[in-house]
Amino acid sequence: MKAAVIESAGASPRYADFAEPQSDEAHEVVSLVAAGIHPIVRSLASGRHYGSRGIWPSIPGVDAVASTADGTLVYTGNVAAPYGTIAERMPVPEGLRMPLPNGADPVQVAAGMNPGLSSWMPLTARKHELEAQEHGGLGTVLVLGATGTAGILAVQNALTLGATRVIGAGRDEDRLQAVAEAGAASVRLTEERERDAARIRSALAGERPSIVLDFVWGGPAEAAFAALSRGGLDEDEGDTAYIEIGALAGAEASVPAALLRSTRIRISGSGAGSGTMAAIIRELPVYLGLIAAGAVSVPISAFPLSAIAEAWTAAGAAGTRAVVVPG
Repeated sequence: MKAAVIESAGASPRYADFAEPQSDEAHEVVSLVAAGIHPIVRSLASGRHYGSRGIWPSIPGVDAVASTADGTLVYTGNVAAPYGTIAERMPVPEGLRMPLPNGADPVQVAAGMNPGLSSWMPLTARKHELEAQEHGGLGTVLVLGATGTAGILAVQNALTLGATRVIGAGRDEDRLQAVAEAGAASVRLTEERERDAARIRSALAGERPSIVLDFVWGGPAEAAFAALSRGGLDEDEGDTAYIEIGALAGAEASVPAALLRSTRIRISGSGAGSGTMAAIIRELPVYLGLIAAGAVSVPISAFPLSAIAEAWTAAGAAGTRAVVVPG
């Protein structure tokens, strides 16, 4: 079969022949309809991601919309290396084949499920936590890296879940317009920590966010920590869950000791390995329904599988998700 094939860590994929996958009692071979080139796909292919298996040559891709033997369209993924989802066919586990709702656009599903779930999972968990504590809903939500595909979806997700206010921060001034159009207050980051901290603090206007969704880490995270810091010895009436999701601005960020001691804040991560597959599978039909209904969406650039080199390059552009389709 034809597939996107990566020969070694860090190499770009090429359109090439690859051994046909085989079905067994636990796996069914399905055919590609659409597969997104998400940041995690490129990161795994680089060999630097903590989930990289180091098996080469291999096919990239973590999820896809595929067609079963009877023509049913399903959302699927979790394909075992050396196989991936950016190929004409793929062996998928029996427990991860979610039928698409009627009318769902398979390309939009392929583009939106992975980045959308990255914020949907921590947002729903935080909402349930606050409701159980009788603190009401999400209140104010701060999104760092709001100009990317996952960030735009995070803004839409937060508003869908009833956030009273969403603040989206990012560097791309043009993309911040899309953040504002999605319903968030926008904050332009400058890579100068003190200036960025002041801008975030000003946007918060004295409110403490119930949750921070951080897709970038590095310097922007340090600016956010500075903005969230407080003085005095009185009890902090806020309660912030700070969720680290991505690290596009740097793999490390310095966390001030005073922030941890003076504020009610919990810093944790959300990603493959930190959550349970059962929780993800439980939310899959919910989020599929949102995409099918058009409640959340992202800009898309579609490429045939034979143009994988061009698609791979395009996937590096912020704000638009490259999706591979047959051809």
